[in-house]
Amino acid sequence: MKKCFNLLLVIPFFVSAQTGKPKAVIGIVVDQMRQEYLYRFAPKYGDGGFKRLMNQGFMVKNAHYNYIPTLTGPGHAAVYTGATPSVNGVIGNEWYERSESKTVNCVEDRRFAPVGTATAGQGMVSPFRMLSTTVTDELKLSTQGQARVIGISIKDRGAVLPAGHIPDGAFWYDGSTGNFISSTYYKPGLPMWVEQFNQLKLADKYLSKEWNTLLPIGSYTECGPDNSRTESIMRGKDKPVFPYNLPELRKANGDLDLITRTPFGDDLLTDLAKAAIDGAEIGKDAITDFLAISYSTPDLIGHAMGPNSVEVMDTYLRLDRNIQDLLSTLDKKIGAGQYIVFLTADHAVADIPQDLISINIPAGYFNSLDVEKGLQEHLQKYFPGQNLIEDISNNQVYLNPSAFPEEPKSGGLNFMVASEVVAQFLRSADGVAEVFTKTQLLNITPAGNSVQDLLARGMNFKRSGDIVFTLKPGWSWAGGARANHGSGHTYDTHIPMLFYGKGIKHGVSYKYHSVTDIAPTISALLDIKMPNGCSGQPVEELFH
Repeated sequence: MKKCFNLLLVIPFFVSAQTGKPKAVIGIVVDQMRQEYLYRFAPKYGDGGFKRLMNQGFMVKNAHYNYIPTLTGPGHAAVYTGATPSVNGVIGNEWYERSESKTVNCVEDRRFAPVGTATAGQGMVSPFRMLSTTVTDELKLSTQGQARVIGISIKDRGAVLPAGHIPDGAFWYDGSTGNFISSTYYKPGLPMWVEQFNQLKLADKYLSKEWNTLLPIGSYTECGPDNSRTESIMRGKDKPVFPYNLPELRKANGDLDLITRTPFGDDLLTDLAKAAIDGAEIGKDAITDFLAISYSTPDLIGHAMGPNSVEVMDTYLRLDRNIQDLLSTLDKKIGAGQYIVFLTADHAVADIPQDLISINIPAGYFNSLDVEKGLQEHLQKYFPGQNLIEDISNNQVYLNPSAFPEEPKSGGLNFMVASEVVAQFLRSADGVAEVFTKTQLLNITPAGNSVQDLLARGMNFKRSGDIVFTLKPGWSWAGGARANHGSGHTYDTHIPMLFYGKGIKHGVSYKYHSVTDIAPTISALLDIKMPNGCSGQPVEELFH
């Protein structure tokens, strides 16, 4: 992709205008991190990682996602655009795209080819499905393209969406090769620093180790027992317990891809971040640069083991050391007090329903296959012989437009009747909390954080389904991951929001803030335009 800027010669005024600004912004998104992990695991954290950010930076204790669904793709888009899915268009990790008559991934783009791998299906991505600019885009525009912007993650969407539409590169992990790869959307080849990093074969080296607890397992009193029946069992083991002999387990568990399901995936990404600081020359001149880091491994481990597992606690104790290592590197390479860091999450996570059921807390499993079958049968009573359902996904029902040939805009009487028949059936389904039609949601102006408001902010007029439903608190989908997320309940919406570094005083706010407030806050700190779809507001308390 060619990026056109009217690049000027170095103008003293432009450089002087950068005086007082940080040399770099480091955005950290931890996939599936609850706010409570900052407190629950704090007795075992060191002083230089999470505690450094909390004790020396500014913490928003009541930060939430203000839309449904709380998923990885939408989360990363919201953090960096300052907009909800209704505006930025990222309504799920994947969704049914009517214009293409298929389900698409949020960063899928078949117009481009992978860079750095020959693995089929890898790297054919771009940010084009994200419809508004990011704070990283605005930094590029503000500096006439001179700011260096890099996005890195284990997941492709964790690198692509934060980096925005016009970065210098986005890089993510290819589990088939153990390398970090990219897309021809950015450049035809990998930069030399990524090539050199890949040649180190660090994933292979990490997988030659044993994963045991960082501290004596008896000291892990802030989580549940090691052997829980609700945890996933890795192939080659008979129990989900420490230690994990990775050299013996890797062949049966995806080989090089196994690192993404161990804390060593966070180590590997931290290594890449340090390589990027040197190789991409982050913070080396007077123009502010941006490094977006998204730690995906906590999500992959969290889904398999659950938020009360020893594995998740150990992952966060090790991530704490990664954060300390990263901050120490920034101090040395860029200079203490010369950069800004923000840390947040793309969503949090629910407890495993069976764990709640076992201690008499209301919870359950929603059987989507049974409900879909029942819905199809129910519709035949009212519309015999017709195929009214085009797709059901992401708790949304897409009606088939061809079933209403006289109503091309899907707004006529039969369409409204069909919508209500679907809605009434879903309301009777076990585990369903609320059901709304698209018409209902589009006719409100979200003003608070009711379920209806959250759904309205998560619904994009062109991309979303015709009927959407939510589950009761504590309920999750049957047959999926052990622990899940996606709802508008506080266990999924309440996430960390930490700001640290140049120009940021120590402080704590208990006021409600939405995750869409991060991008405008960084924009205000950098004196640049807010992203063009931004609906969030700067965290005012941080500036007083």
